[in-house]
Amino acid sequence: MEPTPLPIIINKKEEYEVEEVWKYRKQGREIQYLVHWKGYENEHNQWIAETRLPHVKMVIEDYWMRYLSRNL
Repeated sequence: MEPTPLPIIINKKEEYEVEEVWKYRKQGREIQYLVHWKGYENEHNQWIAETRLPHVKMVIEDYWMRYLSRNL
């Protein structure tokens, strides 16, 4: 088993790499995404507000492309 990856530093903050977005939901006025962290098991998946995911726009776009293609 490989060791879990350490966070990277972006703008003096620790950040972990999002491998994939699995779902979305609305909580009040915000959108949250269920993210799967690169190098971590599924039990570490978390619901994260879109506003807290500024560095993963491509991963979110990939999610929406998959979501739309499934729901046509």
